Amino acid sequence: MSIKSPAPAPESAATTPTRDSKGPARRILVADDDASIRALLQEVLGDAGYEVIEVKSGKEVLQAVPQVEPNLLILDLRLPDMDGIEILRRLAGQDRKVTTLMLTAYGTASSAIEATKLGAHDYLTKPFEIDDVLLRVGKIFEHQSLASEVRKLRDSLEKRDLNERMIGSSQKMQDIYKTIGMIAQSDANVLVMGETGAGKEVVADTIHAHSNYWQGPLVKVNLTALPETLVESELFGHEKGSFTGAIAQRKGRFEMAHKGTIFLDEIGDMTLSTQRKLLRVLQDKAFERVGGSTAVKVDTRIIAATNRNLKEEVDAGRFREDLYYRLNVVTIFVPPLRERKDDIPLLVEHFLTKFRYTQTSSPARISEEAMQTLVGYDWPGNVRQLEHTVERAVIMARGGVITSPHLSLDDTEELSFIDVNQKLLRGESLPDVLADVERKMVSRALDRTSGNRHAAAKMLGIDIASLERRLAEHGIVGKQGVEDVDGER
Repeated sequence: MSIKSPAPAPESAATTPTRDSKGPARRILVADDDASIRALLQEVLGDAGYEVIEVKSGKEVLQAVPQVEPNLLILDLRLPDMDGIEILRRLAGQDRKVTTLMLTAYGTASSAIEATKLGAHDYLTKPFEIDDVLLRVGKIFEHQSLASEVRKLRDSLEKRDLNERMIGSSQKMQDIYKTIGMIAQSDANVLVMGETGAGKEVVADTIHAHSNYWQGPLVKVNLTALPETLVESELFGHEKGSFTGAIAQRKGRFEMAHKGTIFLDEIGDMTLSTQRKLLRVLQDKAFERVGGSTAVKVDTRIIAATNRNLKEEVDAGRFREDLYYRLNVVTIFVPPLRERKDDIPLLVEHFLTKFRYTQTSSPARISEEAMQTLVGYDWPGNVRQLEHTVERAVIMARGGVITSPHLSLDDTEELSFIDVNQKLLRGESLPDVLADVERKMVSRALDRTSGNRHAAAKMLGIDIASLERRLAEHGIVGKQGVEDVDGER
């Protein structure tokens, strides 16, 4: 398709940009007075899946840009009616920002550099190699895709009221607020300790939002949700062919967190081998991908969290002492909900506002008796359990007044003697009945700990190896990788 006059481009070209399966538009405007170059780029880029529009003069470029809204402009520096520098100046004067790949003849690099100052993304010297064109164009669209993701993340951060997520006026919460205020804008590593569900992830969110890295990504890694064989690949990436199934190079979470923050949840579950590699990141801000030998440099802040006593893990030889002290620059202990019960009414009111019976409903209300019931409970699942309890109570009360009968403070499936007896009367064998009981208990323990295997094993009174054996026996191995999409509260 060529634009030869001021007439509007066909409606389909202006309104339905070609997109790949991953979403971003891929429309390219090629501007060159050489018909053979235009035809070559049309063929090569078209075969690569791009939508290509051709023009042959500066005037046509200025007409085409507002009409077709290209995602990339491939612009010859020397067009018959005006040069590329002037075109970029005019587009800038119209407040039209178009990613530009400049084409320039050999020996005119200084002009290309001037074009780069005016906003050109890159330039190619004629004669060029087709593979080089495809490589440059591919990198430009990859850059656009990443920039779009960063903008979305930044917008979501700006729209969220992270202060509101940290609910509580108790002295212990006030102490946490003060600590975050003092350390947020430093680059110090932070270790957040506390029971499952107490709110460690919310602390990480708040530190990141108030840090010097707030414009970068916050990458969260739930180490209990990753099989041990994949932890290093997930954290540090891998090179093509480094292991069976590694069909391409892959960036790890640390590279994704460059110029941002990485949150390592349940750091105590990390193997000694991975701990050694993490220590190098802390010391040198560098690492190698799995199967690679080239150091990858990163600038990222590390926030680690655990529900274990890492000092005890060090004494037991399960956690490196040097890594412990590297991580433990600043420690924030998030108290369990039973130690800050004065905050329960505030949390309840927050969750009543968050969870409405319908989108247009007013927040549900709660009776004084029901509130006292909630305040008097010990909350083994901490804030997360309280949140789920309030959400369920709103549904049971149909958005009206929540009373004590609407509350379910122990959601463990009842396994009474009558249930067992009935199973036996139906002819089920004792081993089958006991296996069913065990399966339900294991599954419920994982649900209540959001997939944290170590916490589930502790709840069941068994070691982690015994738990993993039972997971395999009962066919619920997948539950060990469940992540809590809402994070810890």
